[in-house]
Amino acid sequence: MTETQAREDICRLGRSLYKRGYVHATAGNISVRLADGGHLITPTDACLGTLDPARLARLDAQGQQRSGDRASKTIALHRRIYDATAAAGHAAGCVIHTHSTHLVSCSLRADSAADNALAEDAELLPPITPYFVMKVGRVPHIAYRRPGDPAAAEAVAQAIARHAAQGRRLQAVMLARLGPNVWHDTPDAAMAVLEELEETARLHWLQPALRPLTQAQIDELRSVFGASW
Repeated sequence: MTETQAREDICRLGRSLYKRGYVHATAGNISVRLADGGHLITPTDACLGTLDPARLARLDAQGQQRSGDRASKTIALHRRIYDATAAAGHAAGCVIHTHSTHLVSCSLRADSAADNALAEDAELLPPITPYFVMKVGRVPHIAYRRPGDPAAAEAVAQAIARHAAQGRRLQAVMLARLGPNVWHDTPDAAMAVLEELEETARLHWLQPALRPLTQAQIDELRSVFGASW
């Protein structure tokens, strides 16, 4: 993917996310890893519905900004995701962060029910549909930290490494009370993960007592479709 194409894709996805209510006001951000090891990311306090390709923040491989408007403060988290997924053997090419309504609602409910902070192995959603298992996989529910806290980035990197050690490829995490971060090889693939994740959260919010898939059913999805669960 050329840098020009990456800029166009970020703006196209931003418009789609804003139009469909996945983000609002200046919430959310999108980044892409470039061939030279640098990154493009949406600017701080930018509305994803009105992005200008020429004003996206351009960072070099060392994380220093070279052009564009000031980068979103979440670039530190995005860079940790890129590094951690590469170390796990499945390097991400795009990271998307939103404040999607049903995902945040599920997070608020789960975090409010916790006796204290969420456990390290907490997960946001049970495996209620086959496509959630196949297209998204497990979603660690990361205990609340303020937006931009380096401890959140460290917790996400640890979750990626922990699941990789157990043979699982993570494609999403949920930052408690804030929103999901999803990633994949390309912007469109990352968007597909986000869409499936938000739809699963919507179903879970509407029917929280749904019976999850059995272990035998999950094993079948692993065997037939290569699901990572």
